[in-house]
Amino acid sequence: MKKLFLFILTAILLTACSSKVEPQPEDLVVSDPAKNIEAIVGGEFKIVLDSNPSTGYHWELGEDMDESIVQFVSKGYNAGGLSAPGSGGRDAWIFKALQAGETHITLLYYPPSNEPVEPQQKVTFTVTVK
Repeated sequence: MKKLFLFILTAILLTACSSKVEPQPEDLVVSDPAKNIEAIVGGEFKIVLDSNPSTGYHWELGEDMDESIVQFVSKGYNAGGLSAPGSGGRDAWIFKALQAGETHITLLYYPPSNEPVEPQQKVTFTVTVK
């Protein structure tokens, strides 16, 4: 009985040690569009950009992303230490890698306006999913 218990315990421990751990958003954080993002199928990654929504400026997702390769998950804002009006912070965009391939993620930074306007800034990230 003792040998059976040790055998089962060893099998469980070996299985736990050999399981593949997928990257979490905090593991892969990118803010430089010059760097290629490499993600693993099923994993998530985060793009972090300076932002100042308290003044009306905001980031929007462009349309060139292949949604069969990468899926938008969520967006959040962190004001950092200061939360006074006019002080900036950082937007964090989380994406999930769905299947192997390459795509681009374009984010557009718009000024405050009630009319359609051109973005003030455009950043494009290349994403390779393996």
